[in-house]
Amino acid sequence: MLAKRLPSILTPLRFKEALETTKIHSVAGVLNRNEGLVTHRPFRSPHHTISDAGLIGGGMVPRPGEVSLAHNGLIFLDELPESPRNVLEVLRQPLEDGTVTISRALMSLTFPARFMLAAAMNPCPCG
Repeated sequence: MLAKRLPSILTPLRFKEALETTKIHSVAGVLNRNEGLVTHRPFRSPHHTISDAGLIGGGMVPRPGEVSLAHNGLIFLDELPESPRNVLEVLRQPLEDGTVTISRALMSLTFPARFMLAAAMNPCPCG
């Protein structure tokens, strides 16, 4: 519940950020039809079983994944140690560069992915 509240204490989206975020959500097909412009910082909380393609994006015609949908907002990874290693490895590029590049035979697309990462895990059972 605490992670869901984090975006509400961040600064409000500036107009330029709202436009960027709206474009990404529109390309991904998740833009709310009743809302013309995304006005709140995104909060994404993918399940720990998400694939690397689901997190980063992909497909025959590349679409943005969870990290791009969290652009200008927050992505929360619960049960972090339960996530497959390859999924955690693909987070390096967006965390370092703020972008995700998806390359296919016919094209290469770059999506913005500047987000805040929050993660949680249970204490070690060993004590």
